[in-house]
Amino acid sequence: MKTVSLKTVDGEVVCERCLVADSPWRRMRGLLGRRGLESGEGLLLRPTGSVHTFFMRFPIDVVFLSREGEVLKVAQALPPWRTAGARRAKAVLELAADEAERRKIRVGTRLDLSVLAGSGSGPVANHPPASA
Repeated sequence: MKTVSLKTVDGEVVCERCLVADSPWRRMRGLLGRRGLESGEGLLLRPTGSVHTFFMRFPIDVVFLSREGEVLKVAQALPPWRTAGARRAKAVLELAADEAERRKIRVGTRLDLSVLAGSGSGPVANHPPASA
């Protein structure tokens, strides 16, 4: 699985070690079997607009992203055995609980997804940013 460092378009780091789950198997597996996420760790699922935390052992922050990397919704500290989704979301960033607030990720924040170009399928690989 590819690991990238995700930043905002302003250069602020939001996830130093972000795994990219861009195949059906990797998205399905997600964070299952993990005991937690450290600060700076995350998982970017794409393409997807919803997630579940069934069978997970810990809460996570779930950041829903548009095709262009704009944060559409943040579900903070989503506990195990829940679902969450967002209209128009094309990717989801999963972080340790409370990490989104600590990193100042809010609705309207824009992430630079250009680091994902060429890494498989999904919205970013097939579509340039809206500003291009």
